[in-house]
Amino acid sequence: MNSPLVSIITVNYNGLVYTRDFLKSLRAISYTNIEIFVVDNASSQSIDPLKTEFPEVIFIESKVNLGFAGGNNLAVLQAKGKYCLLLNNDTELDPHFLEPLVQLMESNSAIGICSAKLLYFSDPTLIEFAGSNGVNLYTGRGFAIGHKDRDAAVYNSSYKTELAHGAAMMISRAVFEKIGLMAELFFLYYEEVDFCERTKRAGFEIWYCGASKVYHKESMSVGKDSPMKIYYLTRNRIIFTRRNTRGFQKLTALLFFYLISFPKWIITYSMKGQFRLLGSFVKGAIWNIFHYQIYSNTGLIIR
Repeated sequence: MNSPLVSIITVNYNGLVYTRDFLKSLRAISYTNIEIFVVDNASSQSIDPLKTEFPEVIFIESKVNLGFAGGNNLAVLQAKGKYCLLLNNDTELDPHFLEPLVQLMESNSAIGICSAKLLYFSDPTLIEFAGSNGVNLYTGRGFAIGHKDRDAAVYNSSYKTELAHGAAMMISRAVFEKIGLMAELFFLYYEEVDFCERTKRAGFEIWYCGASKVYHKESMSVGKDSPMKIYYLTRNRIIFTRRNTRGFQKLTALLFFYLISFPKWIITYSMKGQFRLLGSFVKGAIWNIFHYQIYSNTGLIIR
């Protein structure tokens, strides 16, 4: 098999323990033609212990927290690989996970992005992601194939899919050369979904690779249903809709959110007494009413 250079990139934000476990699992993989980047997003924890323990890793320290897209973009700008593999630092890897991804990408130059099979670290027989049917542009919600199903032979094949998962997403350099980097205005959530839509509009395909297994610890850096998570999910769901719909579809999608979803969630959070989440939800929705400059990305193109 041809073994092109793969640039493996992860972003760390106060996740020293998880990043260490991630890097240890990388040391055990069988594919050797790699370079590894860890981008620290202005953590309060020093990453110096990791620098000592993992001298083979290229560490990039940002002075400000640039979010998921901005952090990954810093490494993409320095990466030399034919492929950039974005991996969450709260993942651990099957030792042979990388060969199938490379083989799939090398087999078809039309593939711009491919995603691994994501399994729950806490229960490796349970699937988190095995491809996607895409995002409902009226609700802004995505639909993952196989979500919470038991792993089975049906999920071991490779097939074309609508979206990749940002926790384990390999991107061809050709994509960056054509469409640029991920849009940093998202900061957290939906940036990879937006990037996938831009990739498809540029004529590339997105695939799922069932022979590649990655184990995801899921939401280690942001708490489940935290105010921060609700704010960015709400804000970015609307940004995604605004950036990726046109005309009547955009109008009806936005009306659906503000006339149906918005009051529904106001009532839901209020009845549950979740007033901090309610405040974050309202703040995320209102942000979009007053901000119009959402269509630019970073303005950087990889050449």
